[in-house]
Amino acid sequence: MINQEIKQIDIYKIQNTSTKAWFYGCYQDLYLSKWKRLAGCGPSVASNLVLYHMAKQGISAPSSQEACVSLMNEVWKYVTPGFQGVSTTQHFTKGLKKYFESKKMLSEMHIIDVNKNKNNRIALVEVIHFIQEGLNQDSPIAFLNLHNGEEKNLDQWHWVNIVNLHTTDDLKDAMIDILDDGKRFEINLALWLETTQLGGGFVYIT
Repeated sequence: MINQEIKQIDIYKIQNTSTKAWFYGCYQDLYLSKWKRLAGCGPSVASNLVLYHMAKQGISAPSSQEACVSLMNEVWKYVTPGFQGVSTTQHFTKGLKKYFESKKMLSEMHIIDVNKNKNNRIALVEVIHFIQEGLNQDSPIAFLNLHNGEEKNLDQWHWVNIVNLHTTDDLKDAMIDILDDGKRFEINLALWLETTQLGGGFVYIT
């Protein structure tokens, strides 16, 4: 088995203000408004990329619930959901790039898309290599899932963050650890890619 993970996963450990329990990263239910809680998965995942990138650059990153919400509200102005949320990698990266430009921070966007048509879909090995490249550069991956297929542990029409990849040596099977809803859990990447009906995409920044 091959196992890869971002180097500083504890950057995502944030303490709940009221319960003092720990959660992983920014997530949409932290937003205060109903609309943002409903549509905010894209900006939340973008905020997690920003948060980690800041830490890598030696910039003080949010470490409290209030600071996370403040960052999420700031990122929302750039990665702004429409009627269908943030439903493409292009929508996601266009706003994220503008956010970094506003902060005068250098960034490069790396993207692959997964076609909804299975016959035109990128191969599993290519997706694995893309995620490996991101993790090798210590960059978490933003994952857009438009349809979860037979992977029951994943919400459809939803963004999450990938922080770990474990594959067989022949790269014919792959599992990923994601952050979603303040938790970390595992899903079957190969199963998702094989059975999704609408596809999605992956983004990381360097």
